[in-house]
Amino acid sequence: MNKKLGRLISPGFGLYFWVMLGFCLAALLLNQYLLAAAEGAVVLLLFMSYTIARKSRHRQLLRYIQSVPDTVESVSRGEAPFPAAVIRLDDSGVVWCNDQFAGITGFRDAMTEQYLSDILPGFRLDWLTNRKTEAPYDVTMDGRRYRVYGSCVRADDPAGTLLGALYFADLTNLYQIRDEYVRSRPVVAIILVDNYEELTKNLTENRISTLNAKLGDAITQWTDNYHGLLRRLERNRFLFIFEKQDLNRAIEDKFSLLENIHEIANPAGLSASVSMGMGIDAENFEEAYNFAALGIEMALSRGGDQAVIKDRFNFSFYGGRSTEAQYGSKVRTRVTANSLMELIGQASHVFVMGHKNADLDSLGAAMGISCLCRKRCKQASIVIDLENNACARLIDEIRQVPEYRDVFISGQDALLTCDNSSILIIVDTNRPEQVEFAPLLEAISKVCVVDHHRRAADYINPVVVNLHETYASSASELVTELLQYAVEKDDVLPIEAKSLMAGICLDTKFFNVRSGERTFEAAAALRRLGADPTEVKLLLQNDFQDTMVKYQIIRSARLYRQEIAIAALSTATSRILAAQAADELLNISGITASFVLYPDGDTVIVSARSIGAANVQVILEALGGGGNAATAGAQIKNSTVKDVLDKLVASIDSFYKM
Repeated sequence: MNKKLGRLISPGFGLYFWVMLGFCLAALLLNQYLLAAAEGAVVLLLFMSYTIARKSRHRQLLRYIQSVPDTVESVSRGEAPFPAAVIRLDDSGVVWCNDQFAGITGFRDAMTEQYLSDILPGFRLDWLTNRKTEAPYDVTMDGRRYRVYGSCVRADDPAGTLLGALYFADLTNLYQIRDEYVRSRPVVAIILVDNYEELTKNLTENRISTLNAKLGDAITQWTDNYHGLLRRLERNRFLFIFEKQDLNRAIEDKFSLLENIHEIANPAGLSASVSMGMGIDAENFEEAYNFAALGIEMALSRGGDQAVIKDRFNFSFYGGRSTEAQYGSKVRTRVTANSLMELIGQASHVFVMGHKNADLDSLGAAMGISCLCRKRCKQASIVIDLENNACARLIDEIRQVPEYRDVFISGQDALLTCDNSSILIIVDTNRPEQVEFAPLLEAISKVCVVDHHRRAADYINPVVVNLHETYASSASELVTELLQYAVEKDDVLPIEAKSLMAGICLDTKFFNVRSGERTFEAAAALRRLGADPTEVKLLLQNDFQDTMVKYQIIRSARLYRQEIAIAALSTATSRILAAQAADELLNISGITASFVLYPDGDTVIVSARSIGAANVQVILEALGGGGNAATAGAQIKNSTVKDVLDKLVASIDSFYKM
């Protein structure tokens, strides 16, 4: 060590002293004795001064190395059981290393030529100069993974040289154990046959047994690939526990059970479908099961026929390409109606709120809820922005009715009016960022939700009463069913029936899309209550100028994948015209899905429609949007139409690869 330090701090000064002694000898040969004596004295003094300074520098350098933590001191004595090195931080030159470091790096003893950047290419030392004691990344050498620790000290020399001590901890075995732990973490899955009641309806016991056997065989055949534990909890519910390392294979396989189960059908031709909820990254099995239960609830609220993975923070969705099944229990609607009426009766004030830029469906559903409140002798307040909405004509008609003269209220006024006994009923949305006035949602603890859109990961929670049915065509249809169980015919005003009919007609495009058996039942009930479809048609009419703008939007559309029409506008337009243009594009032969994009300040609005296999809700969910399989929308802030168009095309391509 001393010889190395000597070479480092005093490179080649001996030659100069020999030259000076040569001059002394020359003076003697020329009989210049006084000059020779003076030169000899100077050489002697310089040599003594050099020797003293050399030893002093030697001791200072040793103190520098020894001034770092005690571990560096042990490193300098060669006692470290792990690779270690001392580095000059200004140029990454290696001052010292032990044998372990030399063994893993191939370091050679050439102190003036070896640099850490040559030994470990790409390894930076900026974290050490920032006074951090641990490198932000690991180092891999010879198949081993090392965690790098270090410390630095500033030298006392005039240049203030920084020296750093690096310690390489071999954590390969620890990482292997950790990775194995992660791979073997349990995944608790609940597999549910969505439409079991419909599959077994009117079947004999023998046929039900045969159907159960087919369902069990299909599920068992799929789970056998993942070496887990499968148990049947109920006739239509299975519990499956397997390891997380197999979950990645299931994802790559796109949860083939979702498609394979469709091959099983009852004698009436109805195909089976399953939903899967999986809980991962839980602290224990109980929490993992609760995550799985939340996943199943989310899958069913989004229409079923999909897999949902719930971890500690987020939901992940797989499948869900098919449209929602046309089924739903009326028992739940009747129970919800009773619960909602009881809650309304106990409230001091009832606020009804839809989504931003309220449309006819949102307003119609709010009108139906107001009828329920009037039945319980409560005055409801509808929270709406009277300046920014898509139902101004209907609002003008409603305000002429005495019962609704003061029913509309702003969000700020509602916030000042509410108290601890108030309730808030959200209609036509289930996402907190889409409600008309978010602070009111945060201020009121008792919240109810009536919605038909597929459930998003950031849904409103918690809720006291939740009527969330994705099979329904509209929120107005759901509220109409509530009215049938909670009020009498004479309790419903004609304007309320008209508003509910307008909401259904808007979302079904006058019963052309998403119209099931119960949709027509609700429309028939409203017709008996005085709703006139002709008057509703007048509400949805455009003036001549708007009609021309709508067809300009249609003219700007371009075809993608031979069946998708995309209109990307460079100028702003109204949401109503964009939605109508998207609807109108579906009237063109061969087009099964349409998207209209337009700027609105620093936000890009997307309106989407579908009558084919393309699930526009799944496509726009990647852009932060939502809706249902046939009708969806999105609002992308701080973006341009071109950027959103690129993301939309990528999401469409991703959907068709599913």
